[in-house]
Amino acid sequence: MIRLDKYIADSGSLTRSQASKAIRDGRVAVNGTVVRRPEQKVDETRDSVLLDAVPVRYEAFHFYMLDKPAGILTASRDRTQKTVLDLFPPEIRKHGIFPVGRLDKETTGLLLLTDDGDTAHRILAPKSDISKVYEARVDGILTEEDMMRFREGLVLGDGTRCLPAGLKILDGNRALVTVREGKYHQVRRMLASVGKPVLELRRLSVGGLSLDPGSEPGRFRALDEEDLCKLFMTVPLEK
Repeated sequence: MIRLDKYIADSGSLTRSQASKAIRDGRVAVNGTVVRRPEQKVDETRDSVLLDAVPVRYEAFHFYMLDKPAGILTASRDRTQKTVLDLFPPEIRKHGIFPVGRLDKETTGLLLLTDDGDTAHRILAPKSDISKVYEARVDGILTEEDMMRFREGLVLGDGTRCLPAGLKILDGNRALVTVREGKYHQVRRMLASVGKPVLELRRLSVGGLSLDPGSEPGRFRALDEEDLCKLFMTVPLEK
């Protein structure tokens, strides 16, 4: 059970203060009855709430897919540089969303943002085994030997050991890279270790969630139920 004004605010329809005013103005009905007390408790799983005769869907947590542009920091805030949160309007930022993991400044593509700390932790956990697919354009011509070295697992110049990964060559200098870890600048460092430094890098998918066809950097949208099913099917349960 939660307060009615919080229920409406959490849905993203209005801010908390706007929701309180709408309730007092008689614009909100619960189970068919107009309610004028913002503090009234409602059952978020059973009660029907209408705002101006339109159903309000309660969302305990919020999930967004961003196609991250290059040149933007994956951070919640920074004093001098633009961050991914700056791409969202205030009515979305007010939920307290944050990026799940990081894409380096020049990498584009799929970035998940949420206010669900538990799910974020499970996605980022070292043992999550969630695959992430990137499209890379490199300086040089990729070879069968590069693919074999990725399959076997690379040891980087500083001694960092990487688990076996996928390298599928699309053409001479473009490939899909699939990793199941989240080490610092991992894909860039792996390709550099086989002598093919990255020129462009774009993340296409995380687990069962993929960028929309035709997506362009800077676009974002809320995940729908189908998206969430795809995501949670690949997120391990907490043990």
